[in-house]
Order: sequence, then structure tokens, then C-alpha cells
Amino acid sequence: MKSRLFSIDEARALMPEVRRVADQLIQTRADLAELSRQLRDEGHSTDGGVPEVKALEAQVSELLGWFSEQGIEVKGFAPLLVDFPAELDGVSVRLCWLEGEDRLDWYHRSDLGIVGRRRLPGTP
Repeated sequence: MKSRLFSIDEARALMPEVRRVADQLIQTRADLAELSRQLRDEGHSTDGGVPEVKALEAQVSELLGWFSEQGIEVKGFAPLLVDFPAELDGVSVRLCWLEGEDRLDWYHRSDLGIVGRRRLPGTP
């Protein structure tokens, strides 16, 4: 998808859908991890076998694809970390949301990554 710049309001307006897809991804990620561990360590599982693993992997891929279709960058998988490309005061930044956070309240300069994470102006 072509690169997109989000305003803070646009990114925040997408957050209910981001959280809905993230919840599905988190559940699927956990199911995949559990099934894969059982198959690796025990050789079998009552939850399925290789076909079920492949189905869960496909579901994870589809859910991750949703983010890129929106122009949102996935920077971490566990925990889920997503960035919305944006500009603040003429500087390239990423509005960032981390799994478990209630709101989109953080950003970092694009050239610094999460190590430069700061609260968005006007947030407590």
C-alpha cells in the first residue's frame, strides 16, 4: 500500500477497529503458540494438528495484513506494537500504540523508534 500520513484525530478514530483486530490477533497468536507447543513437546493435541496450525498461521497473516491495508505499520508481534506514520510540527513521527494501552497517546520520531517514545502533546 502507498504510504499514508495520519493526523492524530484520524489515527484515534481508527482505534476502535485497531483494538478489535488486535484482540482477534492476540487470541489467534495465543492459540497458535499453545497448539504449536503441544505438537512440538507432546507430538499431538486435542486441539488439532498441522492443518489447524496452518489455518491459525493463515489467520494471523490475514489479521496482520489488515493493518498494512490501512497504512498502519506493525513493529512488534508479541506484544503487538503498531505505528501510524504522521507529522508533528513538520517532523516525521510515528503515532504508536502498544498492546494493553487504552488509548493512542504516544509518538516517537521516525528516526529514533520506540526508544524515543513520548506522550502526545495535550495528553495527561
